[in-house]
Amino acid sequence: MTAHRATASAVPGGTAEPGEHPLAGRAPESGGPLLVVDGLRVAATAGRDGPVPILDGVSLTVGRGECVGIVGESGSGKSLAMRAVAGLLPAGTAVTGGAVRIAGEEVLELTSRARHALRGRRVTLLMQDPFTMLHPQLTCGRQIADGLRERHGVLGGRRNAGARRAEVARRLAEVGLGPEIAERYPHELSGGMRQRVAAAAALAGDPELLIADEPTTALDAANQQAVLDLLRGLQRDRGMGLVLISHDLRVAFSACDRVYVLYAGAVLEHGRPAELEAAPSHPYTAGLLASEPSVRTRFAELPALPGSVPPPGRRGGGCPFAARCAYAAPECGTTPLALRTVTGDRRSACLRLEEIGDALTAPGDRRPAGGEAAAPAENGEPALAVTSVHRTFRSSGGDHEALRDVSLTVAPGSVVALVGESGSGKTTLARIAIGLETFDGGSVRTGGIALPAGRRPGTADRRRLAGKAQIVFQDPYSSLNPLRTVGATLREALAARTGGRVRDVAGADVDALLSQVGLPLPYASRRPAALSGGERQRVALARALAARPGLLICDEAVAALDVSVQAQLLNLLDSLRRSEGFAILFITHDLAVVRQIADRVAVMYQGRVVEEGGVSEVLDAPRHPWTRRMLDALPARAPGGGPTGGGEG
Repeated sequence: MTAHRATASAVPGGTAEPGEHPLAGRAPESGGPLLVVDGLRVAATAGRDGPVPILDGVSLTVGRGECVGIVGESGSGKSLAMRAVAGLLPAGTAVTGGAVRIAGEEVLELTSRARHALRGRRVTLLMQDPFTMLHPQLTCGRQIADGLRERHGVLGGRRNAGARRAEVARRLAEVGLGPEIAERYPHELSGGMRQRVAAAAALAGDPELLIADEPTTALDAANQQAVLDLLRGLQRDRGMGLVLISHDLRVAFSACDRVYVLYAGAVLEHGRPAELEAAPSHPYTAGLLASEPSVRTRFAELPALPGSVPPPGRRGGGCPFAARCAYAAPECGTTPLALRTVTGDRRSACLRLEEIGDALTAPGDRRPAGGEAAAPAENGEPALAVTSVHRTFRSSGGDHEALRDVSLTVAPGSVVALVGESGSGKTTLARIAIGLETFDGGSVRTGGIALPAGRRPGTADRRRLAGKAQIVFQDPYSSLNPLRTVGATLREALAARTGGRVRDVAGADVDALLSQVGLPLPYASRRPAALSGGERQRVALARALAARPGLLICDEAVAALDVSVQAQLLNLLDSLRRSEGFAILFITHDLAVVRQIADRVAVMYQGRVVEEGGVSEVLDAPRHPWTRRMLDALPARAPGGGPTGGGEG
């Protein structure tokens, strides 16, 4: 694919000059931006056909003391662009053009040793999963101290142990943690606490620029807001630049001063969040906004962008979004991509903005559902009946009471959402319901099968249970055999249901499952690695549906998906539930998803169900302090703007 940044002429509604930087003409802040990425190109170099472009002329700036968001679906190049800035590109990729300057210093021309010295001192990366950054066998204090030694050599050596401990304690206090955390290991902390320790370790070198890559994806609303507040506070107090990479528009719009929208390796739009939200100037941004569920309103169906991000090498010669765009004209697929001024420092790459601009401000086909779905009558055997269940995990470090007198019922054909903070017991309860975890006391009946307390179900009961209940996990890749084709996985699931042989399963039955979850029939010959995250989750769903269960347990099944793919899966789940009649226990930390998918919701806190009722009853008039705290923590407004789609509807 050829580069498209060098040609742009004056057009109605804005201008763009060849090679012009997106913020050209803007007055420099404190001697100029902290970070300038200009026309960055990155290619995959490991293929036999020569370099394949992945990033195609990405340009952006970050000022000192500014928070800049980068949003877009998986495969858009968000993380890769920032890894290029930090000098951490994965093997098989290389920078093929453009410039990256940090505080005026061109970093792409530095030697590998000089770039290594740059990391931690000028730029540092905070990952989505703190376990990626934190060594499981080192105490949290040791890992912060290692960064301090590199930056502050005077803190090294035994003679300075006291000063080093004091500085570690100060760094922990900076992220809202007590000094006792220094002696703990990462696995002894909650997800939110681990992210705080990872932030302290990342900032030990006092960098000028912090890149946070999806730092809140796996956290509940309260911990998510706490981490965002922490990062913004640290950024302001230190005068750092902060880049926040996220697929969650609510997070980016609530936390950032400016937002760049990336798609297929190119910037399609950028501006201030309130402006992007009130009047998106590219169909892609408008589509993402329309796909966001709302915590206030349940919609008949979420508008979802068709298709997926095209892989490198298949992106055509014009706008990479043209194939998925409802407003595309023939010239969109051939005219070189260029950012044009909309207003002020806001830019858009939409060629037809003048013609379709008014249509983009509409929220899409977001028709409110005709009232909240009524829960099915509770007659007959419940899909799941949990009564006064207790579960305590015992270890040399002390006992942990995971579940305390928990009772929960899922009626046939209903959707019950289970929400709560990380560590509240949601997944433990799900694993008990499916027979993967034992419980100490109380009673559990899944699909009419009584599960024994104190031990796992026997072989015969496990087989019966598999026909009554199935579970879909957050990460489908870890639950699918990477060596098996999709067809082989589904044949095995179908054979298990009938007790027959895998080779006797008809191909038509596999095709029927693929069609049921909206996947093309040729996908039967593919392996998981060849699928996108959303496609893998559809395969995991198809495998679960092969058993024709009465209960489907979804454990954060859409948490890691892009907003457009999430909308597709939520619509699919709702459609399948109505057609097949199964019940769903839906575990999530996203209250907007709860509003869209569930009939009832149960709130867990510290191992107990503290509130339960109809979705509108609980979300509109919460009674328990923890429920109110989760709702209060939602990122509801863009800075200086109106409500976000997820916060207000």
